[in-house]
Formats: sequence, structure tokens, C-alpha cells
Amino acid sequence: MSHAVPDDGSDALFGLDALGAPGAAAGAGAPGPPPADGETFRGGATARRLLPVREIYAEPAAAASARGRQVRERFPHARLVEVASHWNIPGLHGNEGNVERWVRIKGETLVLGEKKTLTTRPNGRSADWIAPGPSNGCALACAYCYVPRRKGYANPITVFTNIDKIIAHLGQHIARQGPKPEPNQCDDTAWVYDIGENGDCAVDALICDNTADLVHAFRHWPTAKASFATKFVNPDLLAHDPRGRTRIRFSLMPADDSRLLDLRTSPVADRIAAAGDFLDAGYEVHFNLSPVVLRPGWQAAWAELLRHMDDVLPERVKRQAAAEVIMLTHNRDLHEVNLGWHPKGEDLLWQPGIQQAKRSQNGALNVRYRNRVKAEAVDALRELVATHAPWLRIRYAF
Repeated sequence: MSHAVPDDGSDALFGLDALGAPGAAAGAGAPGPPPADGETFRGGATARRLLPVREIYAEPAAAASARGRQVRERFPHARLVEVASHWNIPGLHGNEGNVERWVRIKGETLVLGEKKTLTTRPNGRSADWIAPGPSNGCALACAYCYVPRRKGYANPITVFTNIDKIIAHLGQHIARQGPKPEPNQCDDTAWVYDIGENGDCAVDALICDNTADLVHAFRHWPTAKASFATKFVNPDLLAHDPRGRTRIRFSLMPADDSRLLDLRTSPVADRIAAAGDFLDAGYEVHFNLSPVVLRPGWQAAWAELLRHMDDVLPERVKRQAAAEVIMLTHNRDLHEVNLGWHPKGEDLLWQPGIQQAKRSQNGALNVRYRNRVKAEAVDALRELVATHAPWLRIRYAF
């Protein structure tokens, strides 16, 4: 594999125009105009409850861009506040008082910025490559999420409006790789690009067409495949016609754990029930069994979840399904933040008796289950899958 590749835009192969993506000018082969918001899920009551946006912080260039205008038109009553940088917003980032408004900020605040450095990084676990994402942050409020660790007491969605440059960068990178030489755990034939490392693309689609643009772009790249994990069922994605070039990974955990830890997400049963519809719409459908949280009764709870999957999933989903198993990693600073808004969740997440410190590459102090505890839990979950959902191939577990 080649090294991570920054992009200065000087040798772009093509952008939205050539791909016929939703942001492109109309032309031969381009899709027709999207339906009016009133005819889409993002124009409905659920989306309005999740994103009652009142304030939009925006870099001037981002606000003036075509994608920025789309977002502003989507929320016409929101107050627009110009900021110099989407990373450093006084009163939002670094304000400890915002902990008490953790969930409100996620729904009522958006940030618009341009992604300045476009870099594709090697991965090798879930995907071959981590793509420059179209967003950072999320309107969901999962208590274990790693994204807010660097954002200073607030984690609303930052939409990157220069989606055309992101897609051009990906086109260059994919072209440089050529055909995939041999199968690996990511995919047998395609280079897999994770497009949602720091956000949830299904939620992003409630705001603008960034997700649609990426799904449409990957239709034109026969050697590559997009991939993103989600905890939110957005029916609008069914209309994007991915033609097998996008893998959606529904993240799952036992329902009782999810109700406590996966705040503002779609119920786990709804994520499972949606799998057949997404497969029929042209997506590859996988599952993330994550995070696996160790607590009394955890094995029985996971067995119940796996039996439910076996009972309700159609055979066509099972034949192509695969899963990733990810044990919980937590963070000391995030633990302190969570104590300010959701202490009950920390009763499950913060277990010093079975956890050990791990210094991450960026210097953050993370905690994960002790080596022996983790190894035994991974083996136990593999056995549960083999017993209750033997059709579910585990791509990797860690």
C-alpha cells in the first residue's frame, strides 16, 4: 500500500460534474432534481426532532458555497454566525459549561467549514483506507463516542462544504491504487474506503447531499467501495442507487445497553429490520457488533440479540453479511465529561477493576479492557455467534 496522500487539488481527475452527482450541473446521465423536502424523510417530523437547528456557525467561504447555501436553506430560521475557523469557536469549544447542554447543542447547533487538509490514511481493519470524511461530529449522543475527545465540551456536526474537492481527492487516490491485487479481510475485490470515520453519514443526509454525492461517486469507481457505520435508519438513503459500491454497517448492541448508551439513535430492532430494504436498494449490508460492553449478564444479552437477528433477517441478507466485533475503548477525559451529563452510562463504561490505560497515538489517555479480560470476552462472543448466528462471518475482532 502507498502512504497517506495529502491533496492540493492540482491534479484533480474529475469532480461532481463528471460523476453526475447531486451537486453537479444537470447534464447527460445526471440524476434528476431531488424531491422537495416535504417528500423526504429529512423533511419529516423525526428529522425535525433530531435537528431543531437554531444556530449555524460558519466560515465565510463555507457559508457562501453551494453546499453551504443548501444547508442554510434547509434551516432558514437558524441564526448565522461567521467564525474564522470551524475548529476554534469561542463559547462553543473549550467551554466546560456546555457539558450541561451536551445533547441540546448536538441538535440545535451546526458548524459549516471547509476541510483544509485532504488525506487518505491506510487502515486495514474495517477498511483498506480512511477517506477524508464529509463531516465531523454527530447529532446522536452515544456515550462512548471517541469524536468529542478533541472538540472541547461540545460535539455538534461540522459539515464540510467542499465536497467536490473531497470527491476529486478520492478519485485521484483510487486511480493510483489500480485494481486490488488480492483479497483481504476488508473485501475480496474492491479497495474499501471508510467515508464516515468521524460522523454518521445517515444522519448527515438529513442536513445536505454530502452522503448522496459520495454514494453516487463510488458507483463510477469499479475498483473501490465506500463504507460507513450507522446507528440511524434514514429511508432517504434507499433512493441513492449505490449499485453495490457502498457498504452500510449497522452498529448493534443489546437493546438494554443501547437504551442507556446509544442516546438519540434508532432502536436496535429498527436497524436490524432495515437490513433487507437496504440490501434490496443496492447496498452491501454488514453489521458492527460494537462496542461490546462487559457487565453482569452481557453474554446472555448478546445471545438474545444474535437469536433475534437469526429469527428476523432474510436469507438474502445472511448470505452476504459479515460483522466486525469491537470491544469498548473509553477515555478518561470523556469519562469526566459524561459524568456532567449522563453519569448512569458511566456505571457501565467506566470499570477500573477490569480496564487498563492505553496511550493513543495523539497522546490521549484511553482505557480498554485488560488483555486477558478482552481476549476471553472476544473468544466468548465468537462462540455466541457460532452458536446463535453461524451464518454471520466475523471479518475481524479486537
